[in-house]
Amino acid sequence: MKHPALLFLPLLLASLFASGCAISKNVQSVQKGTAVQTIYVGHNDRVLMKDCTNEIVTQLKSLGFDAQRYDGDRPKEAKQYLTYTANWQWDIAMYLTYFRATLYDDGRVLGEAEYDAKMGGANLAKFGTTADKLKPLLTQLLANVERPSATTAPRMGTAP
Repeated sequence: MKHPALLFLPLLLASLFASGCAISKNVQSVQKGTAVQTIYVGHNDRVLMKDCTNEIVTQLKSLGFDAQRYDGDRPKEAKQYLTYTANWQWDIAMYLTYFRATLYDDGRVLGEAEYDAKMGGANLAKFGTTADKLKPLLTQLLANVERPSATTAPRMGTAP
């Protein structure tokens, strides 16, 4: 008969292995009260995921921001802009391994967001859509930002 403590050895080893499988999320939110008009997102040619830039723009728009993609040199009107890098890896399925976004205002860093699953190992939380990984990061990054207020035009027949 096996020693009773040996029955728990596989469970102990599995839990030790899984505990080393970390996913980290670090966000330095934009300072409270910062106003943002339009966020320009620079396409990163070194990121091999086809629609990553478009996904970031879509996420920013879903959060209520005007967001525009640009390719090549940053447009002169792009005062507030976001740069990013991202990597994916294969482990049964493709998953986002690393993402880092930095929001600038005229070259000054306003905030940063980082997602790191490089040590994800057996942690199943590493799987999921890129959109599901980016949205909470961008939400936290921009939580304190003042969105542009909608200007309401006067209604017909009323004084301005």
